[in-house]
Amino acid sequence: MSSPSPAAPASPASQELRAHRLRAIVASTVGTTIEWYDFFLYGTASALVFPAVFFPGSSAVNGILLSFATQAVGFGARPVGAIIFGHYGDRIGRKGTLIATLLLMGIATALMGVLPSYAAIGIGAPILLVVLRILQGIGVGGEWGGSVLLSMEWGSQRRRGFAASWPQVGVPIGLLLSTGLVKLFSAVAGDSFNTWGWRIPFLLSLVLVVIGLYVRLRVRESPAFSQVRRQNAVIKLPVMQVLKEQPREIITSAFVRLSEQAPFYIFVTFVLAYGTDHLGMSKDSLLNDTLVAAAIGLVSVPLFGFISDLIGRRLMYGIGIVCMALFAFPYYGLLNTKTAGLALLAIVVSLIFHDMQYGPQAALIAESFGPATRYSGAGIGYQLASVIAGGPAPLIAAAILAATGSSTWISVYLIGCCVLALGALLLMPRRDTTAAPSTFDEAVERGAIAEEAAPETAGA
Repeated sequence: MSSPSPAAPASPASQELRAHRLRAIVASTVGTTIEWYDFFLYGTASALVFPAVFFPGSSAVNGILLSFATQAVGFGARPVGAIIFGHYGDRIGRKGTLIATLLLMGIATALMGVLPSYAAIGIGAPILLVVLRILQGIGVGGEWGGSVLLSMEWGSQRRRGFAASWPQVGVPIGLLLSTGLVKLFSAVAGDSFNTWGWRIPFLLSLVLVVIGLYVRLRVRESPAFSQVRRQNAVIKLPVMQVLKEQPREIITSAFVRLSEQAPFYIFVTFVLAYGTDHLGMSKDSLLNDTLVAAAIGLVSVPLFGFISDLIGRRLMYGIGIVCMALFAFPYYGLLNTKTAGLALLAIVVSLIFHDMQYGPQAALIAESFGPATRYSGAGIGYQLASVIAGGPAPLIAAAILAATGSSTWISVYLIGCCVLALGALLLMPRRDTTAAPSTFDEAVERGAIAEEAAPETAGA
């Protein structure tokens, strides 16, 4: 009996395709990790450090409200970043634009690490903090669209949900890094943490930026944008065109995120203030719980992106919305027990329900737009949610708690966000994304891999 013949080795074109896909995924994920490290670091400091350092004359409640207000300013700047960098991402390409967003975010964060306190320069300190926070927001606003597109447009047409979910993994990695370093330097600095210890994680952003630049400079432009450029189909004013032609897609993309983004910033930022100030729980315990939940996200985010390729993005996302709404009251019920194990359960489960939406979300939104205006349309729609969801959420939760002394209406607020998001999901226009293989898949079939993988010009 003859032995089965060995499988034919992969062709050079297929091997090169896999190499470029992997490089694009790594570049996107490393970049978003750095961006979200910077952004979450600010959120953690807003809850634990900034009230005392930049608003020392305020009461405990007002100090937290003012600190969360500066955080909200950064969210308001994110749509501005989406517009600015969306224009250039659709004009000159994903790669060059992403290098600019990485530099902007990293430098702004590092400067926060050397910012004088209120005790040193008075009102100038919180003003400078707000300016740097705005620059952070602009950087993040331009980052997401390009990272997702670079990964998704290099990926297989049949696995777009999985490919686009990897830049989303930058969120739990960034959360792990920022929370872990805050915890580390809190232990190292001890009572001096509010003086100098909190500054070190901000300054370390420069080291991460150098790593990110090295990775991103080695990736090539996405095949979809290369095709647009070869066909002379680059649009002069992509932002204006997508706003004119696809307003419904932009609006529904923003509102569909209400059930994901508003709860998320309550779960990872406001929970620190709520747990320590209102419940009297240990700051270290809450930070540990957040680290565990973020570690699980390393698996759950790409897992739910992969599942969305099997059962459909809308169905996967809708399941996440429903689970989030059903958990709004149990979440605070578990926290309010002040029991360490139940608090851990609340935080972990809350972020799993978040990941059910966050995994498929990138492809769900990006696929709503064509490649010539995708950076602009997806970025604007995604980042508008920062104005209506992410930015206001911790501030709204803090105000509700101050007014009522209870978490009940915070849970009601979360359910309201889920109801609006489900309506947006049902109204989101459907776009046929399965009729033809991706541009790069077609190139492989034609043996044209060399053309797609050729180095871009300096201007790209």
